[in-house]
Amino acid sequence: MIICSLQNVTQTYGGNTIFSDITCEFQQGERIGLIGRNGEGKTSLLHLIAKRTEPASGIITWKKGLTVGLLQQNPDIAINEKVEVLLYNVFTSLKALRSKMEDLEEKMASESDPDKLTRLIGRYGEVQEAFQEQGGYEMDAQVRRVTSGLQMTQLLDKTWGQLSGGERTKVGLARLLLQAPDLLLLDEPTNHLDFLAIEWLTGFVQQYKGTVIIVSHDRYFLDETVTSILEMDQGELITYHTNYTNYVQEREERLLREFQQYQDQQKKIKKMKETIKRLKEWANQANPPNAGMHRQAKSMEKALARIEVMKRPILEQKKMNLDFHMKKRSGKDVVVMDGVWKQYDENVLFADLQFHVRFQERVAIVGENGTGKSTILKLILGREEADIGEVKLGSNLSIGFLSQHMLELESENTIVNEFREHVHVTEGEARAMLAKFLLYGDTVFQKVKSLSGGEKMRLRLAELVYQDHNLLILDEPTNHLDIESKEVLEEALEQFEGTIIAVSHDRYFLDRLFPVTYLLQENRLTKFELSYTDARRKWKKE
Repeated sequence: MIICSLQNVTQTYGGNTIFSDITCEFQQGERIGLIGRNGEGKTSLLHLIAKRTEPASGIITWKKGLTVGLLQQNPDIAINEKVEVLLYNVFTSLKALRSKMEDLEEKMASESDPDKLTRLIGRYGEVQEAFQEQGGYEMDAQVRRVTSGLQMTQLLDKTWGQLSGGERTKVGLARLLLQAPDLLLLDEPTNHLDFLAIEWLTGFVQQYKGTVIIVSHDRYFLDETVTSILEMDQGELITYHTNYTNYVQEREERLLREFQQYQDQQKKIKKMKETIKRLKEWANQANPPNAGMHRQAKSMEKALARIEVMKRPILEQKKMNLDFHMKKRSGKDVVVMDGVWKQYDENVLFADLQFHVRFQERVAIVGENGTGKSTILKLILGREEADIGEVKLGSNLSIGFLSQHMLELESENTIVNEFREHVHVTEGEARAMLAKFLLYGDTVFQKVKSLSGGEKMRLRLAELVYQDHNLLILDEPTNHLDIESKEVLEEALEQFEGTIIAVSHDRYFLDRLFPVTYLLQENRLTKFELSYTDARRKWKKE
């Protein structure tokens, strides 16, 4: 059953066309991964489907009575609103019924007239039946299930104003999942979630009874949740009835096939044009001019005009040019932590921590949010001090740090000046370097604060590439990057000859690059000489 359809839909922003003449349908029960490069218009398409914006042209229709839920980035919520109240506010009608039941219970307890009591009992039975049919008795269990699954039980007593941006996103996601709309629209749902929450969300989506459209750059999450891929490419929508891994192969085969068809058509057009030219020449050379040949040329020109010329498929999109180098190598022992303790007030983050990284090792640190992964990185960087124990850094270290929120960037700087503060080159050289990271032309004179998350990440990566460090410390480096940019980053890190320490929740990224995994859990750091997935399997068994 079709629950939503788009017919020849075009959307514009300012004077720019984001996409045009899009036509597609969404069926009941589908789980769709909507993917494409940053800036292709994925979020704009979700806003249209969610009825948040109107298309510039075209028609969008929805099944009658369809409920649609979209994860809001900046919802308008009072700062003193308690998180637990926000979650229960999702069940407005159930809360009203529960209030009626409580009111009737009070009245029944104090009523002495048998006839009035009978009427109250009858009314109470009706309200209770409605409450039960609408799932009222499961309401508390649903809230517990979602808050526990998303690892956010500790947020329930906080107010909206006390939450970080990531925590607000979590609360918004929880509210949306509790609403359980017929059409669930998730825009980067795994951002700000740790691996346990991602695993729980994966299971939730797999069992969801409605239709789900997911915009995500998390390749494992897409593989595990979606049944089809909808790719936005140069303003067009292309459907693949498969998961993400198979989509990659099918897309390559499609592009090669279309490129061959394009080349065949170009050869045909060229041949027709040459034939038309020769027919006209022969007709004019004849004495008298040959009218039959002129008619034949005219007929062929009409046939040529009717041909719908194929667009040349782009086999290779412009990508960042990432190539990490190091000027000099470090000593053999890069980082050694021995018996390290760290606590804040009465909260012990970790105890008796042992951590040893050698030159050219690739080491990943994983764990739930709030366990202290970023604190370990701060200890290495000297931004925090251990309460007990010793942190020793090796010789000849040159450290490049990429923080999760890119706080190293000065938001009021222009892009080119920000880059030149870290890499000492002329403006012309800086612009040429930034162009390799898809930051072109007059864009480089905009302020850093005007950039999207992905653009800020590319700028920070550009700075790191040209600083020639021998130790890279990366805190969630794939956040904000589209899939193509992630692949470029992974390829560059594979070629890097120095040492890498990373904190990440991107399981694909971890499996591809890091053969050593440290798990931070229950105040302890455990080392596994395994990739993330193998390590996860092992500690689940244990």
